[in-house]
Amino acid sequence: MKFVTYTHIEGTEPRFGFVRDDYIVDVLYGAIYINESQGNSTFLSIPTSLKRALENWTEIFEQLKDLERSLPDSLIHTYSARGKPIAQAIDSVQFFPPVPEPRTFRDFYAFEQHVKSARKNRGLEIDPLWYEIPIFYFSNPTALYGHKDEIPYPEPSEELDFELEFAVIIAEGGRDISEKDAGNFIGGYTICNDWSARDFQREEMRLSLGPAKGKDFATSFGPFMVTPDELDNHLDEDGKLNLRMTCKVNGELLSDGNSNDLYHSFASMIERASQNANLHAGDYIGSGTVGTGCILELGPENTNGWLKKGDLLTLEIEGLGTLENKIV
Repeated sequence: MKFVTYTHIEGTEPRFGFVRDDYIVDVLYGAIYINESQGNSTFLSIPTSLKRALENWTEIFEQLKDLERSLPDSLIHTYSARGKPIAQAIDSVQFFPPVPEPRTFRDFYAFEQHVKSARKNRGLEIDPLWYEIPIFYFSNPTALYGHKDEIPYPEPSEELDFELEFAVIIAEGGRDISEKDAGNFIGGYTICNDWSARDFQREEMRLSLGPAKGKDFATSFGPFMVTPDELDNHLDEDGKLNLRMTCKVNGELLSDGNSNDLYHSFASMIERASQNANLHAGDYIGSGTVGTGCILELGPENTNGWLKKGDLLTLEIEGLGTLENKIV
């Protein structure tokens, strides 16, 4: 299934829904409809936010699948509950990040091509230690943006960049999770754009810290949280996700990579992140940038320079959808 956090009326509180064809079905209104039309109150206990649902995901996901199966097969947008339509056209809603307010966002550095290219640009070889442990940094969980949100330009930077990534959203939560058990803690996958001010970042890293302000201002997630079962037909013969990952700037294709180039698996990232630390339901674990997935790697001389106000970024990952943002 594909889950969303959205609103149909600008300025109202986020709502929890799932995708059915070209519509978003509201979980609460869907549950009320089943209660009113069938006398079945079972689904009224489902939490009304994705973050809360993820806290008891093993049980709640089964209820959500049952709810989806219990709803009418067609014309879903014509049904209502308490005078409210239970579904809205997907192109009529405002998207939030799937989990708008996570406790943490850890971003890893797990694609070999990107690591090699980024270090080469600084005159460095890849450190052999990188192959031994998945490494991450903490980013700002209070500066998240959803699909089609406008991204404020981080003044006074002159080197704004995108980073084409994907992420998992943690289900249930846990501590000291083993790599072999880590799959049980993946609620789903989403697209991530890790916006980066390279000039800020460069200054910080000269002092052997960071990234900090270089990535403190914005990260985009969305539009959906796609559950792992939705992606079974995208697994290669080694069991790795085989998803084409692209980024266009103002309609021009700049980045074209694939998720199967991930060197460190999400399972190994979760094991590392949870060592002596608690992961919480709704936390994001980012993959790091796919090869070709940023201007830093491609070279600004090959991309019409760094990003500017007015640029439209379109990140697309096979099976996960399209994440679009404009810089203002």
